[in-house]
Amino acid sequence: MGMGLAAFSFWHGHETALGQALVRDSHLTANFRSRGGAAFADTVAGISAPHREDTSWQLLSNYGLGSELRLLLRDSRGVWGSVGLARSQEKQPFQRDDLRRADRLVPTLIGALRRYVTTGPLTPMVSALPAGVIVIGPDHGVKAISTEARDWIQLAWLPKHHRLPDWIAVAAAERLSIDTQAHLRDPRAWRPRVYAPPTSVGRWITLHGQALDEDGTGDVAIIVQAASGALLIPTFCDWYGITARERQVLESLSTGRASKEIARQLGVAVSTINDHLKAMFRKTGAHGRDELLAAITN
Repeated sequence: MGMGLAAFSFWHGHETALGQALVRDSHLTANFRSRGGAAFADTVAGISAPHREDTSWQLLSNYGLGSELRLLLRDSRGVWGSVGLARSQEKQPFQRDDLRRADRLVPTLIGALRRYVTTGPLTPMVSALPAGVIVIGPDHGVKAISTEARDWIQLAWLPKHHRLPDWIAVAAAERLSIDTQAHLRDPRAWRPRVYAPPTSVGRWITLHGQALDEDGTGDVAIIVQAASGALLIPTFCDWYGITARERQVLESLSTGRASKEIARQLGVAVSTINDHLKAMFRKTGAHGRDELLAAITN
């Protein structure tokens, strides 16, 4: 989950209200579908310019934004993120040539993003905190934050080496709330779950929303917790390039099975299991199965 155009507010020093308004607008209107949702996921790149019906652009034009170029960071293995570039009203709007040049950067940007995530500590550097809860009301405002959730916010959003404003955490929770309600109304919509990597936090953590009613119009609880085990393995395997077969071995290993048991379960030789383990050690930098297990279970 990215903050999208709301990052414009933070990085350019504008007031908190602008960033929060952009988060809400882009996910309560068709702007989400055209920029960050299902429709955008089907494109590689795109250029946007202000138009009267787009309320996000109405907000941003007041701060001098003239045009936007967006890249979807996608390869054969999936979508890894997106990049947004903005130009002021005094500059020439982005053109198709800009788009083509930027598109050539996609493989390099994907590689840089994956290196950023996977060069962090393999095993957790900070202890897991108890799960916390943020309750978002029907108006998408925060109704309550548990003490445990405040502790997670302090750890994940406000570390000394890259301090972010408090509203970033609140805006992220609001967006998850909106997406949770959308998924409840339409199961085909994106199922909201966000992971933060050890590079920025010191361990994998996850946030996900749970609607507190049946029709998706009431309160939403945002759960903040350490990610490990079955909750982490799919994301861990994606980022480290672990294959489907290797993932089966890792899942069995995480339940305490020995190599012989895993070999019988998968119908292969023990040497094949050991080859899969060696491949995962190479991909993750783990020095053995104990360190690999610690990465996903602690």
